[in-house]
Amino acid sequence: QVRLVESGGGLVQAGDSLRLSCVASGGTFGSFAMGWFRQAPGKEREFVAGISRYSATTHYGDSVKGRFTISRDNAKNTMYLRMNSLKPEDTAVYYCAAGSFGYYSRTYAEVPSRYDYWGQGTQVTVSS
Repeated sequence: QVRLVESGGGLVQAGDSLRLSCVASGGTFGSFAMGWFRQAPGKEREFVAGISRYSATTHYGDSVKGRFTISRDNAKNTMYLRMNSLKPEDTAVYYCAAGSFGYYSRTYAEVPSRYDYWGQGTQVTVSS
């Protein structure tokens, strides 16, 4: 059983930066494609960013493109999300997810149901 634990969320002002971390345990981290999703109150879970098993491919949701950067360190079993130029509309609970799908494709990675494991989430609140 893979366990994912997010950290790094908090309350910041618009324009600030944060870095989220997701630490995995209980599995072979490098065998999973990874993703970040977010969910605001009353809204559906939204794809934020995804990264293939060995970081060859990354891609982003349109709303965060150019501001967020996803990365991973397989030696540390950790994935990151660097968030710059934060906006109030980025306020949400951010979740990391691990998927055992072998071939990484953009359309596949954006679908929450494709992922096998999820963290408990970390709250990000951006004030205006």
